[in-house]
Amino acid sequence: MACVLSIDSAVRMRVLAVLGVALLVACSHRLLPFIRTGQDLLWGKGQDSAVTRAVEESRRMVDEAIYHTMKRDLSERESPSPSQLLSFSKLPEPTSRAVSRAAEIMEASVQAVKTRVYGKLRRSQPPTDVLPEDVLSTIANLSGCLPHMLPPTCPDTCLANKYRLITGACTNRDHPRWGASNTALARWLPPAYEDGISEARGWNPHVLYNGFPLPPVREVTRQVIRVSNEAVTEDDQYSDLLMVWGQYIDHDIAFTPQSTRKVASEGEADCQLTCKNQDPCFPIQLPTNGSGTSGRSCLPFYRSSAACGTGIQGAFFGNLTSANPRQQMNGLTSFLDASTVYGSSPALEKQLRNWTSAEGLLRVNTRHWDAGRAYLPFARPPGPTGCAPEPGTRGTAQAPCFLAGDGRASEVPALTALHTLWLREHNRLAVALKALNAHWSADTTYQEARKVVGALHQIITMRDYIPKVLGPEAFQQHVGPYEGYDPTVDPTVSNVFSTAAFRFGHATVHPLVRRLDASFREHPALPPLRLQDAFFSPWRVLKEGGLDPLVRGLLSRPAKLQVQDQLMNEELTERLFVLGSSGMLDLASINLQRGRDHGLPGYNAWRQFCGLPALETRAHLRTATANASIAGRMMDLYGHPDNIDVWLGGLAETFLPRARTGPLFACLIGRQMKALRDGDRFWWESSGVFTEAQRRQLAKHSLSRVICDNTGLPSVPPDAFLVGRFPRDFESCENIPGLNLDAWREVLPQGDACGLQGGVDNGDWALCGEPGQRVLVFSCHHGFRLHGPEQVACSPRGGRFQPSVCRDVNECEDTAQPPCHPSARCRNTKGSFRCECTDPYVLGEDGTTCVDSGRLPKASWVSVALGALLVGGLAGLTWTVVCRWTHAGRKSSLPIVQTGGASQPGPGTSPETGAQPGASTRGAGQDPAYGSQTLVCR
Repeated sequence: MACVLSIDSAVRMRVLAVLGVALLVACSHRLLPFIRTGQDLLWGKGQDSAVTRAVEESRRMVDEAIYHTMKRDLSERESPSPSQLLSFSKLPEPTSRAVSRAAEIMEASVQAVKTRVYGKLRRSQPPTDVLPEDVLSTIANLSGCLPHMLPPTCPDTCLANKYRLITGACTNRDHPRWGASNTALARWLPPAYEDGISEARGWNPHVLYNGFPLPPVREVTRQVIRVSNEAVTEDDQYSDLLMVWGQYIDHDIAFTPQSTRKVASEGEADCQLTCKNQDPCFPIQLPTNGSGTSGRSCLPFYRSSAACGTGIQGAFFGNLTSANPRQQMNGLTSFLDASTVYGSSPALEKQLRNWTSAEGLLRVNTRHWDAGRAYLPFARPPGPTGCAPEPGTRGTAQAPCFLAGDGRASEVPALTALHTLWLREHNRLAVALKALNAHWSADTTYQEARKVVGALHQIITMRDYIPKVLGPEAFQQHVGPYEGYDPTVDPTVSNVFSTAAFRFGHATVHPLVRRLDASFREHPALPPLRLQDAFFSPWRVLKEGGLDPLVRGLLSRPAKLQVQDQLMNEELTERLFVLGSSGMLDLASINLQRGRDHGLPGYNAWRQFCGLPALETRAHLRTATANASIAGRMMDLYGHPDNIDVWLGGLAETFLPRARTGPLFACLIGRQMKALRDGDRFWWESSGVFTEAQRRQLAKHSLSRVICDNTGLPSVPPDAFLVGRFPRDFESCENIPGLNLDAWREVLPQGDACGLQGGVDNGDWALCGEPGQRVLVFSCHHGFRLHGPEQVACSPRGGRFQPSVCRDVNECEDTAQPPCHPSARCRNTKGSFRCECTDPYVLGEDGTTCVDSGRLPKASWVSVALGALLVGGLAGLTWTVVCRWTHAGRKSSLPIVQTGGASQPGPGTSPETGAQPGASTRGAGQDPAYGSQTLVCR
């Protein structure tokens, strides 16, 4: 008995030992990462490993959120909601999208490192607010942000002083990021975030401003801004073209992408569905009665993308302070450089150019023509395809949108018209310039035409448009005469200008699209369109008269007048981007919410910035607006003038003399335009940009001349922005002055043989320098890299030399910043790359990530078909076997049919006759089966 007990005890001890070891191993497995992390950080070893793990986790989190968004958008592509159309219009091109993604990864990584890594070492203290510079450098590098935070390398060729880079970088040689695309908008006042770093104004409902909560933006729209379409007052002086030019120019200098992910990291909340503030979701709250919104309590709203390295508390990195508030990114160049025509990145420029043309032309639509004149090309997949198809079109719920330098070209027909005009103008100028200078390369011709088109954008804006908006006195005060390029002026578009001041134009949008016949009367076949019937509808331009009826309407029909109690019509506040689907959007509420998202200080802060007195009482506000009713409603909503959103405060002010803005917006717009002009090394009036003869010719040109040269209109108003009464205010195009391109004729020196007859494969060349000191400069198309010298001095005798070559860049080999998401396979192509997916996955809207299409793979359908065929074959075979087996006993009674020869006796047959006993022998001609032997399963 003792022996048995001893054995049992030993067994128990062994079992307990085994369990103890297992428990220790399990605990060690769970605790080891924390122990290792602590050791790494305490002893200074493996710190990079811990940070790398945090960055990888943040990357997965951001990418999963982006994937969820693209999968949802793919499943709902058949009937896009207004908020999805807004997201589509805010969809950045791939370069901007990559920067936005990197910024989100960096922001999430900094938080992860502070809380999960450093926070674990200080359990008795709150997480640290400061990270060492080397840790931030590692995070910036691993997230992909670092290249977008450092100054770019500027080219050192003579062409760098002749043509602006497509990105706008290096325009200022001392500050190469000033005005460049994919950099942060400028701050003229510190942001007013609720946490001082990134939380939008109104993020926390309990936060009071001067003792009052901020009113819901939708309530501000309903009580102060909205007006019915029928109550609109029309401008008696300015045409609809003034409004459209403002929108077009805004799209030349500013584009703030929305967050690349549309779901919150915390809890996977979908911004299309949630009504809670969970970054990046900042929904617009609706009145409790639903207010015609199908019972929803909010409208979706996505925060703007942050610029790399911002929105971080305690960031000691380079010249960043310990508290680096969130800044929003501008995806475009800040300059008035016609990026609406040419784009703001090499990748987009490559899509827009016609590389087979010797004249440096832009691509045009190959399927549709406007009485022999060009249309914008269609965007190619995976480009924008969110536009409405022509009614009755089968087999598609969406149609391709137009491709232009800015992705919003298809929003409304008027914008499409201006984009198309300038596409035609570039190609017209390029053909004429090449005819004058046959020795120019395609790239030289393209760059010279681009340079002229950019100059015309500057002239029309600063000479013809801005003075009408500000009024002559405010223009003189805030802009003044040009005194030359000033390298100390930062031309970067400011946050308050882009997000508030220049959105004054939304209050001048007419609710109708007017299209007129050749006599400038209402077109019998093209009645006025409500805006909601024109959003994202390129087919209306292609199939309903082309450009001419639209341009006639813009020239001879007035814009909406900005009146204090008629600020924005219902097409924009109730039916924005409806496109026949359910739901709604409200542009006024979006503008107000965007200003809060960007942390713009309140109305009075900006008045004081401009040297205007602060408004402290209801009476002061009445004086500024000259409208007691509007002032009273604003005070009832906001409680204090300081709290008023700057966009609304600026809109409500009384116009200055002969202006279309009040004093605050005149100051902010004037200050920005002066910076854009004075801080631009390539401004058309700057010394050395054009010759004196060329400047004289450029000054003759006008928007009216552009219309004459690129439409079928035989007459136009001399000033396209003044509303014209036909025919009284119209002038024949023969009398509208324009530039004489002879000023661009280049006479080669005697015996100058510099140039390349054969050109450069996958690249181009250009001549640069003064006579006697000319150089040949080589460049490669986007996706190729130059091998050999960038420039070669020209020999006076035209000596022989070996030109540099352009070789394909294999983007798929870039492991630091791979071009495709890990879910996709990267395939290198000539000059580019292609991301490919395995069926049933398809590329999402970013063109780099594979998204589940929700359907069976094609291989599955083949398998199903083969399976069905196999099952059918097995069933037939089984039936045959069963039949044979069932009737095997009857084979002796089956007849044997003669086949023309001697029959073989079977069981039960007579050897002599070969016939069955008692059976009659049938003749050959009596049996349809004669010549064969049949077995029937009865």
